[in-house]
Amino acid sequence: MRLENVAFRYRRRDPWVFKGVTLSLAGGSVTEVTGHNGVGKSTLLRVIAGLRRPRAGVVKDRPARVGYAPERFPVDQPFSVRTYLCHMAAMRRVPADAVGEWAERLAFDHLLEVRLPELSKGSAQKVGIAQALMADPELLILDEPFAGLDTATRDALPELISGIAAGGATVVVSDHQRCIEDMPGIGRLHMADGAVARLSSAGRTEWAVLEVEVPGDEADTLETKLRADGYRVRRRAG
Repeated sequence: MRLENVAFRYRRRDPWVFKGVTLSLAGGSVTEVTGHNGVGKSTLLRVIAGLRRPRAGVVKDRPARVGYAPERFPVDQPFSVRTYLCHMAAMRRVPADAVGEWAERLAFDHLLEVRLPELSKGSAQKVGIAQALMADPELLILDEPFAGLDTATRDALPELISGIAAGGATVVVSDHQRCIEDMPGIGRLHMADGAVARLSSAGRTEWAVLEVEVPGDEADTLETKLRADGYRVRRRAG
């Protein structure tokens, strides 16, 4: 699929979230969208997925089957996990047994009878990922899919993403957790100041190491903020 001179803003007189975006996303590729919080990554992902219409420019050749997992799965719905996923499967004409298959693969089959509002953030994230995956998407959009996941699922998800791309799908991911950073062959789009630039594999960001000492009771807050802004953080004991 291809974006040609795409621009977006929410209302007519609002500032542009981004503009002049021209790029191609090939089948079989995995592309990570990077940039600090608030630059418009989620909005770009929704435009790519077809959930937002660009205010200018065109999106061409979007695949017919699109899977989209939002950054925050909307749990304020009066359904059990099973009822919700079965409803989504029916809407997408997916066999009902896909619900159990993905629940088992993402290790939340024990939660199928739990109501959505009662889920933890990580469990809700798994449900959001499952509904995006179960229709065998040709275009898969994952907005911060690793946030809140348990270690086992977080470790397994990159291989799952690679497998979906290897099957010919186009995959676009934003990931502040840096879980797919070292994925072989991954492409990168960097957003800043309303523009989107493609980084070549040879042009990967060069990182510098800074040691910062902070009061112990401020460490967790600072670490969370730095990770949210796209920085790597390694905390040294002591």
